Parts: sequence; structure tokens; C-alpha cells
Amino acid sequence: MHNLYSLIIGCFGLGMRIASLFNKKASRWRRGRNNTWDSLEKALSSPFICRKGRKLAWFHCASLGEFEQGRPIIEAFKTQYPEFLILLTFYSSSGYEARKAYPGADLVLYLPLDTRQNAHRFVDTVKPDIVVYVKYEFWFNFLSYLQSQKIPTMLVSAVFRSDQHFFRWYGKWQSKVLKGFTKIFVQNESSRILLQSIGIQNVSVSGDTRFDRVAAVASNPRRIEIAEVFSEDYPVVVAGSTWPADEELIINLIRQNRHGLRFIIAPHEISPRHINQLIEKAGDGALLFSRATPFKAKEATVLIIDSIGLLSQLYQYGTLAYVGGGFGLGIHNILEAAAFGLPVFFGPNFHKFNEAKELIGLGGAFAVHTPDELLLKTELLLADRKKLAVSSSINQKYIQQGKGATEMVMKAVCELIGSRS
Repeated sequence: MHNLYSLIIGCFGLGMRIASLFNKKASRWRRGRNNTWDSLEKALSSPFICRKGRKLAWFHCASLGEFEQGRPIIEAFKTQYPEFLILLTFYSSSGYEARKAYPGADLVLYLPLDTRQNAHRFVDTVKPDIVVYVKYEFWFNFLSYLQSQKIPTMLVSAVFRSDQHFFRWYGKWQSKVLKGFTKIFVQNESSRILLQSIGIQNVSVSGDTRFDRVAAVASNPRRIEIAEVFSEDYPVVVAGSTWPADEELIINLIRQNRHGLRFIIAPHEISPRHINQLIEKAGDGALLFSRATPFKAKEATVLIIDSIGLLSQLYQYGTLAYVGGGFGLGIHNILEAAAFGLPVFFGPNFHKFNEAKELIGLGGAFAVHTPDELLLKTELLLADRKKLAVSSSINQKYIQQGKGATEMVMKAVCELIGSRS
């Protein structure tokens, strides 16, 4: 099975090379990995990094969402162990492009394709002293080689479900790799029970490190002048990480606006073509963030964000939030909005997300299926200020109660580092 896996990985790499000839995302994926080895070897030998005699911690994230989960641990690690170099790798081009200049890491790279040769070469070049994988990304050639070299390897903020291959008869060889993790931190008790059912005992329930991150952002938000002027004296719906299916609901809300609402829309896709389509649908009151001035922002009714990295800060200016992805593979990060006390709406595909199910049960979040349903539910909240305040309080309390995962993980990190020193 391991040989079959390696064959499939090789075929996937070939397929991506072919796709890169006509697909921009595949092209970025290929080009980024073409430069990995040169970038890695030059960086490790440069006087700016000065690897000689320094230990290295390697953090791996699939994409931007996983990075936000790993970020509190990276920053806590950097504070506690400033003598370590920090390597951050990404699988996706979107994650890498967004965080390639992240100051918390000494080196940011694409993870090479998970072939045996790449895994051996990468680990032998980097020589990490500790490795932290965030949530997902079980690259079996990398993990097998790390384990064979007895390098402490942790998995943090993980979530497991019974339908995953680890818990099926054909996934036994992959579950053996999971057993090689030095320590696994999961978000919930059901994940711990699943892992124990296949003989994995080195598991602790820590919760989700994203709670620590969003709480820190909400406690000290960065001022965004244009958004501040735009939202002053108006109730605001902040629609974040939206896809076209989500935007249909938001556009209907804009057209049926009965409460003097203003709208901040931060779409997942910010290509010029999509942004132009969104401006056209939003109508005459739409303003592009990159072209905004305080005067224009005061007059606009819809502010469209055409840059990345602002969304987590923009929620501070909202009254309600809509988080996209629920009409596709799954919702994006609703905790960022909840941290600012915004009642959160999203599409129907939320069942893989514990925070969404829990907040729906508590009354701080609401799933919607149609434009009319979103319109009705937002109007009910806006018409009842007491209910709005209760929903807001529920979300803020939920975030505060969920903090603490980073501290738990760092205790284990300290034990591992101490045992190797």
C-alpha cells in the first residue's frame, strides 16, 4: 500500500505539471516547488540565517486557515525559544503567497511533493529538532522518514471523523504512521476516542488554537480608517471569504435593505474579473477598498475588499457577519467574527465544523439555505436589539471559554525539547 501511495503521488505530480500549462493555480504550485531546493540551500547557508550550531523547529500548514491555527504556537515558540530557527512550510499556493513574508518565521517554503526521495532530501537538509504539523496534512513519506530518524513530531488542533480512511480496513497502513506521532492534540473528545479505537494512546484534548489567535486579535485590533469611516453610525454586515453562491445571498440582502445597512464584502477570490462582477452586482453604492478615500467611504453603502489579510480586523466594524464557503466544501473561519461578538450566518455545509454546530445550538450562529432565509433571519435579529445583544454575548463568551490550547501544546513542546537537550 505504501508503494501504491508513492506511485499515486508521482502521478499526481505529473498531472500538476501538465495542468500548469493552462491553469494559473497549478502553475503557481509548480513554479513555487521548482525553487524550493535552491531557496532552502541558499537560505540555510546565508549569513542572515546562520544555521551553524542553531536548532530548528519546522511547522507545516496546508494553507492559510491552518496557518491561523498554527500561528499562536509559532509565536509562543519564538518567544520561549528565540535561539531556534523557525521553518514554515505550506502545501497550497494561496497559503504560501499570503504568508511568504511572515516575520515570525526565518524561512517560508513550499513543501516538496511527498515522494520518498523528496522526503529524505528535505529532512536531511533541514535537520529539524522538532516538527509540528497543524490539523491536517498526513504526508506519509515525510512522516515515515521523520519517525525513522526519531525526530519528535507533533500534530496539533487535529479533528478526526469516523468516515476517514484511518478508521477503515484499507487504512491500517496509514494508521501506523499516525501512531508514530510523538504527541497528538485534538480539538474534541470524539477525535480522541476514534484514535484510541485504533490503538493510538498518545492523544490529548486541547481544543482549537484558533481561539487563542482570534481572542488576541479582538483584544487589540488594528484600526482600518476607511472601514471605520464607512461604518460610523450604521449597522454593518461583514461578509467574509465569500464565493459566488454566497454572494447571491448578500446581493439579495443589499437590494432588499430595509434597515439602513451597510455592507463590507471580502470575497475569497479577488481576481480583477470577479471583483468587477461583484461591483456591478452590488450597484451604484459600491466602492472598491483600493480606491477608497474617507470622503468616498462616507458616501458608499457597499465596501468591497480587493486585498488579502484584512478580514480578521474588519469584523470589528460589523453588526452581523456572513462567512462564506457553506455552499461549497465547507465554511471558512467563523471564530474571527464571533470573537468580536458578531452573530454569524453561513451556508448549509457546516457539519464538519464543531464551532458552527456548537454556536448554532447556543444561539450565536445561524445556517441559511436561500436568499430569503438570510433576509428573514437578519431582519429578525436587527428588529430585536435584545436578541441581538444576547447572540453577541454568547459568541464572545464562547471564544473566551475556548482559549488555552496554545498553552497546553507549549507544555508538551517544552517537555520534548527538554528531553533532547
